[in-house]
Amino acid sequence: MLSDIQNRTDVENLVNTFYEKVRADATIGMIFNEVAHVDWPSHLPKMYDFWESILFGTGQYRGRPMPPHFKLNEHHPFKPEYFDAWLALFYQTVDELFEGEKATEAKVRAVNIAAVMEHRINQINEGATASLLHRDQ
Repeated sequence: MLSDIQNRTDVENLVNTFYEKVRADATIGMIFNEVAHVDWPSHLPKMYDFWESILFGTGQYRGRPMPPHFKLNEHHPFKPEYFDAWLALFYQTVDELFEGEKATEAKVRAVNIAAVMEHRINQINEGATASLLHRDQ
């Protein structure tokens, strides 16, 4: 039987294991490795703070997650399969490592994060397309 996500150590385990999968993934690994050129020693502690804040209300995370993703989308437009892959890897990682209330909450939060991000990215992409179409007329 697996234990639930209980503390920052568990959050770090989840985040580290998840991003190992992401980096190796055929669908989204290249976005992190070749497009975003993620600085992992800097990025991972932000993700620890982010998920610890979400799951335990610590308030550790002080960033704004949307703008960097919007900027990245300008250079490499996000596709629906990217969100699907991210979510599938997150679920797989949670299910491999944990079970319980917080594990379920992490998956629900991930679905919501992916949905909001995808919706906002689609709005931006549709706006850019509409602007291009309008300009060509």
